[in-house]
Amino acid sequence: MGRVVLVTGLSRDLASRFARLLADLGDTAGIDKVVGIDVVPPEGDLGGVKYVRADIRTPVVAKVMAVEEVDTVVHLGFGPAQHGRGASAKEINVIGTMQLLAACQRSAQVQKFILGSSTAVYGTSPRDPAMFTESSSAKGGVKTGFPKDVVEAEAYVRGFARRRPDILITTLRSAQILHPDVESPFASYFENPVLPAAIGFDPRLQFLHLDDALNIMREAVIKDRPGTFNVAGDGVILLSQAARRLGRPVLPLPPFGFGAAARRIVRVMGSDISPDLHRLLTFGRVVDTAALRDIFGYRLTRTTEETIDDYRRSTKPGILAGIGGRR
Repeated sequence: MGRVVLVTGLSRDLASRFARLLADLGDTAGIDKVVGIDVVPPEGDLGGVKYVRADIRTPVVAKVMAVEEVDTVVHLGFGPAQHGRGASAKEINVIGTMQLLAACQRSAQVQKFILGSSTAVYGTSPRDPAMFTESSSAKGGVKTGFPKDVVEAEAYVRGFARRRPDILITTLRSAQILHPDVESPFASYFENPVLPAAIGFDPRLQFLHLDDALNIMREAVIKDRPGTFNVAGDGVILLSQAARRLGRPVLPLPPFGFGAAARRIVRVMGSDISPDLHRLLTFGRVVDTAALRDIFGYRLTRTTEETIDDYRRSTKPGILAGIGGRR
């Protein structure tokens, strides 16, 4: 028999795309069934994915896993708050991860657990190294918000690994995906006609192409790739360079109180900015992906700059056309 894969967070763009990808692969990748769970019904055609309305914050997830005979869990219901779900984001990230791991621990069938984590685990601060490796620890910026959630969730996963050493665990610390159909803090930021930026700072950034994100998760499911891996497009890009490539003017703001000022300005433009994004827009963050290439065995198909260029080309006309570009 092939694998039975459970994908959490099915209403999220990335999770629904990935679940459909696995279902389409089917027998060719040794996958018998793909089950997706979320409390919010996903949009669009799910193909061969079986949707189960369930809340990972409750013990019902254990019943779903038992009934469906799940042996592989891909936790993608973990991430920054999305529009309309900000209040429950922390509960889903932290409590949901705890409940999901508890269900896995009680299961005799689960053989593999894949966590869709984030490079936010490294935080961001003026004391950051030039590059974070998988063994690096945060220097600051992880005491609140989504970065704190990531740190806590990964700690729970490490504890689970000690209790169930028989289960293969893969942690993928991904940079933000930049794609017009995948919601992310930076994608929302780049949609604004003007980009607020802190005076005196030009942060170094990395982005991940959607194709690479999907391919890496697919490899983690169909092959055995235990360990923790940074996942980001090769190379770096400065915020000013990204703005020029996207045809966006930058609005310089004083660094003191930058987060609050940027959020007010973005709201006037009819959008919003993640509370955690202002530190990244000030200090930036870069990770080393050598382990992904040398140990995991995956070579990225898009650099960070190429990801920016693909994003510009694939974005709907008018979104990235400068001031007044929205139509």
